[in-house]
Amino acid sequence: MRREPLHPGAQQSLFSSLEHRYWGFSTDQAGDPVALDAFIRAHAHVEQYIARLKDSGLCRFPFSNLEANRNWLMVVAAAADLVRWFQLLCCDTHLAGARPKQLRWTISHVPGRLVASARRNFVRILEGWPSAEAIIAIYRCIALIT
Repeated sequence: MRREPLHPGAQQSLFSSLEHRYWGFSTDQAGDPVALDAFIRAHAHVEQYIARLKDSGLCRFPFSNLEANRNWLMVVAAAADLVRWFQLLCCDTHLAGARPKQLRWTISHVPGRLVASARRNFVRILEGWPSAEAIIAIYRCIALIT
């Protein structure tokens, strides 16, 4: 068992405590319990990556041909990696850790346009749009990279 302070917004687990959150795990592996706990907590990143893959299209195989589905799997994995690298390189707001669906909706559904004038590019976004600053920051990062 492991106990950690309950931060605001965290779900209570196992015991009804207003001050701490308790975590327990059971395993048949031999070793130091502290090292095993660290190993199991590190495995959560793998589960998050699998959830990202499922959001990107891994949970459905659209073809009846095995080879076509293998190619689909490779395209989904490559696309998920590209999206993650885009987030790590270009996003510094809440979008850096966003799931693919939220990222698509935030970026793709912005009412704006790219305007070229006097050999310069400008991004014009509807005034007062909630994610306008994040989109402009992403565009600036892309402009610095390219």
